[in-house]
Amino acid sequence: MITLEEAKKYLRVDADDEDDIIQQELDAAESLVSSVLRRDSLEDSNSPVVVVAVLYALAYLNEHREEADHHALTITLRNLLFGERDSKF
Repeated sequence: MITLEEAKKYLRVDADDEDDIIQQELDAAESLVSSVLRRDSLEDSNSPVVVVAVLYALAYLNEHREEADHHALTITLRNLLFGERDSKF
């Protein structure tokens, strides 16, 4: 959904020495958003709200590498993505 280069540009990272970490954070952000949306993948999602949610999660995970509050992040994503979530339980 979001490329490594787009993620680095969003995070304002110019060097290549953290590419592996940023890619892992991006994968985790996409997985978390997908879980909140109750979808298997985000490939078919072109909603700007979903893109913003992934970028928000990425920035949060990058900023709080050591002490991330995943519960608070999940609650924020649920609120942000409320209108986009699938209704299956």
